[in-house]
Amino acid sequence: MTETPPIRVVIVGGGTSGWMAAAALAKLLPRRCAVHLVESEAIGIVGVGEATLPHIRAFNERLGIAEADFMAWTRATFKLGIEFRDWGRIGDSYIHPFGTFGRGQSEVDFHHYWARLVQAGVDMPPIERFSMACTMAREGRFALPTTDPRQITTTFGYAYQFDAVLFAPYLRALAERMGAVRSEGIVVDVEHDGESGDLTAIRLADGRRIEGDLFVDCSGFRSLLLGGAMGEPFQDWSRWLPADRAVAMPCRTETALTPYTSAIAMPAGWRWRIPLQHRTGNGYVYASGFISDDQARDALVAAVEGEPIADPRLLRFTAGRRERSWVGNCVAIGLASGFLEPLESTSIYLVQQAITALIELFPQGRVRGVDRDEFNRVIDLEYERIRDFLILHYHATERDDSEFWRYVRTMTIPDSLAEKMELFRRRGRIVKYREGVFLDASWVAVYLGQRIRPEGRDPRADLPALDVLMRGMTALRDEVAATAAAMPGHLAFIDRYCPMSPAA
Repeated sequence: MTETPPIRVVIVGGGTSGWMAAAALAKLLPRRCAVHLVESEAIGIVGVGEATLPHIRAFNERLGIAEADFMAWTRATFKLGIEFRDWGRIGDSYIHPFGTFGRGQSEVDFHHYWARLVQAGVDMPPIERFSMACTMAREGRFALPTTDPRQITTTFGYAYQFDAVLFAPYLRALAERMGAVRSEGIVVDVEHDGESGDLTAIRLADGRRIEGDLFVDCSGFRSLLLGGAMGEPFQDWSRWLPADRAVAMPCRTETALTPYTSAIAMPAGWRWRIPLQHRTGNGYVYASGFISDDQARDALVAAVEGEPIADPRLLRFTAGRRERSWVGNCVAIGLASGFLEPLESTSIYLVQQAITALIELFPQGRVRGVDRDEFNRVIDLEYERIRDFLILHYHATERDDSEFWRYVRTMTIPDSLAEKMELFRRRGRIVKYREGVFLDASWVAVYLGQRIRPEGRDPRADLPALDVLMRGMTALRDEVAATAAAMPGHLAFIDRYCPMSPAA
């Protein structure tokens, strides 16, 4: 029997998304495809430092990446969640944890029991006191989760904060060991099939011509193939997510090496703080209709907590996505497909999900419409559900101290989000999905952290006697606090487990 020749996959663009795609395809589909990545060192990458979601751990494991080695090379720290400061009101602070509230083992979500006590007039501590991830983050502690379901230390997960500029070379070395080929060059022209409109080849500035069967666009905001050559329209979401610029500037790590990312609300947007082993990433994401570039830059420079080690860098973007991410034989991954601001660290997650969907729907011979349609359905859902979650952060606020906050507080929001918010207000219920990144605890953290309190609850939360419930809550809070207090400090754990590699 004649073996089908491998599909020639041409990836345009390197960076995190390009080399993640190349490494995954070469590792997981070694006989189904031949991977050829084209990038130019003359074209920079966005790479301002990456805060991630726990899903990246499974991606790295599938590629055979050793965690400690990866973290040492990328000078990474651990991330237990995201702190949101000044979002509901100035002075507020809450953490969106990577893990559950409570033990996460009951048929009734923990927040319903917490809400019952609050509604009964009990002076309850913030719900994050019943979360291992939140408590560890607040105390600056870290240890790896355990696997014994009887232990409270199974109730949290973690992600990474790492240097994106170092991640792409790490992945490149891995991909090339597995057979991926790299070419240096700038794409100056794209060739189409005269009948189908599919892409057939790209031409480089030096005259080389590279043919392919499937083209993966990782060219960043330019969307060279999908938006340019294929002409796929862009769906603009800036009416709900008006931030369209960011100014970024790293500084020396001179304050606490926190096991969490911070998102600190500012007069026209928000500021990130991402602590790495060798530096701290800082940036101000803002809406240019409410503040000038110079004002934003000055505000960031005044806010950083260490000595700057580079000049502020300006980035421009528009929130939204391409109408379709797979058109013909062209698939866009990462910024070439769409952009959602990094408020919830979803950039690499969206890259990972697109790669996963591409592998699961990889062509068997020619590209089929049913596979494209399913890919686009999955990716569209991911973007739209993350979009709603991000809008919630802005809209669920009581702030009226600036024109920007007055706008987002009163703007018309998508019906899909309005329905979710009303259901939580009435019943404390979280809309559950089979697909989508953010589970119940994520929505609960933002709702309660930004002062949306449920008026009702799951009636099953009324079954325990009130005094029994209160004793159980006190015991759980004390167990969480004691368990976190016995863990090593975040920096001490890193120094033992994955100190940064000088070779990086």
